[in-house]
Amino acid sequence: MLVLLFEWLAQSFSFFDVFKYLTLRGILAVLTALGLCLAMGPLMIRRLTELKIGQSIRDDGPQTHLAKTGTPTMGGALVLLAIGVSTLMWGDLSNYYVWITLFVTLGSGIVGGLDDYLKLKYRNSVGLPGRYKYLGLSGIAFIGVLALYLFATPTADNPSPTETTLFIPVFKDLFFQLGWLFIPWSYLVIVGASNAVNLTDGLDGLAIMPTILVSAGLGVFAYLSGNSVFAGYLGIPYIPGVGEMVIFCATIFGAGLGFLWFNTYPAQVFMGDVGALALGAGLGVVAVIVRQEIVLAIMGGIFVIEAISVILQVGSFKMTGKRIFRMAPIHHHYELKGWAEPKVIVRFWIITIILVLIGLATLKVR
Repeated sequence: MLVLLFEWLAQSFSFFDVFKYLTLRGILAVLTALGLCLAMGPLMIRRLTELKIGQSIRDDGPQTHLAKTGTPTMGGALVLLAIGVSTLMWGDLSNYYVWITLFVTLGSGIVGGLDDYLKLKYRNSVGLPGRYKYLGLSGIAFIGVLALYLFATPTADNPSPTETTLFIPVFKDLFFQLGWLFIPWSYLVIVGASNAVNLTDGLDGLAIMPTILVSAGLGVFAYLSGNSVFAGYLGIPYIPGVGEMVIFCATIFGAGLGFLWFNTYPAQVFMGDVGALALGAGLGVVAVIVRQEIVLAIMGGIFVIEAISVILQVGSFKMTGKRIFRMAPIHHHYELKGWAEPKVIVRFWIITIILVLIGLATLKVR
């Protein structure tokens, strides 16, 4: 929105040309999203408390969590508001990647919000039945992926679109043109990331900090992939227009930091599915756009491990009647082993920092 205004002002005042740079707009997007969360956070928490919009805690989990019953939830709505407003302010609204990313992220947030609402209405931890939640997320992801595929349709000048090519990290010349398989592949990435972040969101600040770190890593890839010189030098795919994903990643970074201010242990507010499902989908769609789905799995390794722990636990119990972990997702396993909640959280953060650095290292190891 402001980009168009500054372009018009730049015709008369050259100073406003500075707002063309992604780096400046990215910094301003971080500060805007952060400021919105910090300014509106106390009001939101107070309002949620007045409306008694509190979290229902499972009685079969760690007993230390029972004291959290009633803590305000659905705080992720504030994160999405900050992301949406900041992206619209500092993003180039003529770029279709911006709109697709916002659609997938906010649409997934609506599904998560409905799930949160039903949990609050019926005072339990069930919420929206799994099949309906999956159907909603699937519909949002499919529409977004289909739009990306149609915009990347092969032409005479570009018979093998970069936008639908799967690139393997480390190997410079190892890639696969997916064609129509881009649709199911990207759909799985987005829905999988959405659910993985949601499963991770079980301890104070556990999900939001890795989300912040991974968004920063993806922002670096977006900046480099949107620049033909840097992309050519590093041997990564050059995709015109994806540089605007820097702005979106910056808003996640800023909004995430603002939310962490209130969500850090002991949490004053929980994110809820409205935030977790949306942020996971947002990371997934950005990874698809910048063609770094495998790097997303590396940098978001904590999310992957959390999801796999649930799959293994359910599969093992159904097939053998025995559980692999004391409780899944795996962060609860370590709690039941005697780790204090802050210890689990910080150690998972440290692991994420290491994984994000490994993901960034793939830029040069080719």
